[in-house]
Amino acid sequence: MYWLIVILIIVVVVLTVLFWASANIGSNVYLKTICRAKTQQKVVALSFDDAPNAEMTPRVLDVLKAHNVKAMFCLIGQEAERNPELVRRIVEEGHIVANHTYNHSGRFTISGPEQVRAQLERCNDVIYSLIGRKPRIFRPPFGVTNPTIGKVVRGMNFDTIGWTIRSLDTIYGDRVEAMCERVVRKLHPGAIILLHDRCANADRAVAMLIERIQEQGYEIMPLQEMLNMNGYED
Repeated sequence: MYWLIVILIIVVVVLTVLFWASANIGSNVYLKTICRAKTQQKVVALSFDDAPNAEMTPRVLDVLKAHNVKAMFCLIGQEAERNPELVRRIVEEGHIVANHTYNHSGRFTISGPEQVRAQLERCNDVIYSLIGRKPRIFRPPFGVTNPTIGKVVRGMNFDTIGWTIRSLDTIYGDRVEAMCERVVRKLHPGAIILLHDRCANADRAVAMLIERIQEQGYEIMPLQEMLNMNGYED
């Protein structure tokens, strides 16, 4: 009985560690992921997942343009196909785009290597057809990685970008001020902030967040500049 309890404890610990390694995008267990810039300067970068959204992305772009702020937009391939002009506008206005898989399916995290590769290739092909360049940056859906995703992403020479500040904007909803306060409390040099441009109050949230960040003496830099990297294939 004693040894059975010990074995069960070991199994629980191992499963807990494996779950943490998969669910924590900064764990670097299965896939090396850049989650912040190594700097002491008060600079941060904004990133938006699940773009583009026909209704809200234009409003978010308007806010960014008004504040002269550049961001990273992680594109879902099928949404890019549905909104080609928005993708072109994102790039034309100086923002960088990243690969966020073709359809952002929950099955991505349990897919085999062929399916994972197909998701990444199809998304990149869509983006290339719209802007003439293929992203080198990948952000995994839900921030989840595993051995299969890690192997495929490494083989395709992507740079994987995560975050250190998760805004939880999809949870806060219309409580924009509370969301901004959460982000400001967590600010630190070199932070990458995760947002979603599909949220109903995304434009108001981004406008308020930019102002709050700048009030703290931080500069919002283009992500590729802050990380000193090329976001596209040569």
